[in-house]
Amino acid sequence: MRIFKSKIIKELDAATCEAQGIDSLTLMERAANAVANEITARFLPSRRIVVMAGAGNNGGDALAVSRILSEQGYDNLEVYLFNIKGELSPDCEEQKKRLKSIEGVRFTEITSTFTPPHLTENDVIIDGLFGSGLREPLSGGFASVARLINESGAYIVSIDIPSGLAGEWNAEAKHRDMVHASLTLTFQFPRLSFFFAENADILGEWKVLDIDLDQKTMKNTHSDWLLVESRTVRPLLHARQPFSGKRDYGSAMLFTGSMGMMGAAVLCARSAMKSGVGLATVHAPRSGMTILQTAIPEAMFEPDRNERVISDMTLHHTHQAVAVGPGIGTNELTINALESLLKNCKSPLVLDADALNCISRRPALLSMLPPRTVITPHAGEFDRLFGEQPSSEARLKKAIEMSRYYNIVIVLKNHFTMIVRPTGKVYFNSTGNAGMATAGAGDVLTGVIAAFMAQGFQPEHAATIGVFVHGLAGDIASEEIGEYGVTASDISNRLGRAIKAIIDRTV
Repeated sequence: MRIFKSKIIKELDAATCEAQGIDSLTLMERAANAVANEITARFLPSRRIVVMAGAGNNGGDALAVSRILSEQGYDNLEVYLFNIKGELSPDCEEQKKRLKSIEGVRFTEITSTFTPPHLTENDVIIDGLFGSGLREPLSGGFASVARLINESGAYIVSIDIPSGLAGEWNAEAKHRDMVHASLTLTFQFPRLSFFFAENADILGEWKVLDIDLDQKTMKNTHSDWLLVESRTVRPLLHARQPFSGKRDYGSAMLFTGSMGMMGAAVLCARSAMKSGVGLATVHAPRSGMTILQTAIPEAMFEPDRNERVISDMTLHHTHQAVAVGPGIGTNELTINALESLLKNCKSPLVLDADALNCISRRPALLSMLPPRTVITPHAGEFDRLFGEQPSSEARLKKAIEMSRYYNIVIVLKNHFTMIVRPTGKVYFNSTGNAGMATAGAGDVLTGVIAAFMAQGFQPEHAATIGVFVHGLAGDIASEEIGEYGVTASDISNRLGRAIKAIIDRTV
């Protein structure tokens, strides 16, 4: 699914009207019916509903929703239209006329002074003040209205986007001056700002409503932002050929583990095997041999000459993928070994965890990363590499810049993990859940990405597939066990089922 900039949405609306032979009011009615259906499915007609509508098309949506609800028996309804400048958009003006033609609707148009209604926690407030096309943060009277809505304790439903939140970037906006929705009902596709952690409490639950925008137009309209879904990944995965052998699925070398951190090596190796790699070799401190050979007998073991840490990352054989990081620590010997690997490695490379912490301790290593290396930092690791960032929005902007500058793929781990390519394209992952916020989950991901690299996928594709499969395995585990009970091993053990579900089209 493509994610479009707010300025493009109007063009998509207009193109839809032309392609389908409808006018903008008909499209507005379609959107309003979708919203009204959600509201009627959630709330009884006896519930008091207070509608706050602005002067633009978002307000027109809200007025149309009000009329539809009234026609369906929601008679405890109050509508406030804020027309401070005395100028409504044409469609909002028409929706105002249609609403006022219905008998018994309590409608108030505010042109100067606003006397706020008494709002309670038992009410439902429909926020239709401003949509995703808002260009400036809310201020003055509208900021006061937003705070009034928030302080009411009512259940708040925002149409398109919470008022005050822009569709893309919000670095200058103040959260206190935005409507804090309980439920955001947006149209056709999510907005970029939905994927940033700092906006989660603004959006509440969000749901995308299909209003049948023209598919051909959306397909032919460029966007650098995409939401990864099963239909994105499925064409890349294929059933195995019956006469294939293990060497058809590649060899992965995993530099993982240190004294006291061999569990990370086990998780990474097991996950690589469960994601379909033909051969996996673990290079770890000599002391880890018994642990690795017992816990994951399918993987080969290459002992380091050092008992406690990895001191050598020389590649003695050809491997289709090399992964470095889980549990290796940041010993000076290990950093030296990583530097030597970066200078000599010709295989596709994925770096995670302590590999990134090693680089942050010796920043010159960044410039040694081979082209299209995949790095998989969480927020803390990213900031140690590229500088402290004030928000996930700022972090994404920095990731786009650094991905292009170093010609690397950055997998920025979060609830919606962002896969940033050197071309500037960003892929937002749609799978995963809070149960995956557990020790070792990142080690699992490293093994998964390495496995797909080894099987011949380009680094960008291996990262995208790996993140999706990893999240889906976590979703399967969470559904069976519950979010509180999910461990990294639970995720790893369900990787095969996740891949099968994608291929079999059951997700």
